[in-house]
Amino acid sequence: MYQIVDTNVLLVASKKAPQASETCELSCEKYLQNLMHAGVLVIDSHWLIIKEYMHKNSQSGQPNAGDKFLKWVLLNHTNPNRCEKVTITQIAENDFAEFPKSPSLQKFDPSDRKFVAVALTHHAKPAIANAVDSDWRNYEIALADHSVSLNFLCPELTTKN
Repeated sequence: MYQIVDTNVLLVASKKAPQASETCELSCEKYLQNLMHAGVLVIDSHWLIIKEYMHKNSQSGQPNAGDKFLKWVLLNHTNPNRCEKVTITQIAENDFAEFPKSPSLQKFDPSDRKFVAVALTHHAKPAIANAVDSDWRNYEIALADHSVSLNFLCPELTTKN
């Protein structure tokens, strides 16, 4: 199964998000473990997603689950059985040709637009996993209107504002 993972999932799995409950942390940790064992991560060919992961997690794979996931990504990013790369067109920083030019998404978090561009570019249109970022919930309907699906790992923390 193809999957896209927002960086906040790695942070929650690593217990670096104070707003996340222990249940949410365990959910994210299990999600990442399952992906590493049986899923295919979808990323961009420019390393924008990986660079964001690297900025917030340790490449050594220690000491937390998010760090372990980053190390797995770095070891598997060229393995098509574990990671698939798509090419997205970066127009400017945090602006992509593939991101919908829709008034309903005009204020969507610029730093998360790469995930949407990747989802829309990949043939399977995989869901984007989110843990604690309410922005995804706030734009859930607008994103769905453009065929972007979301996987809320901690729905209790992602209610609409």
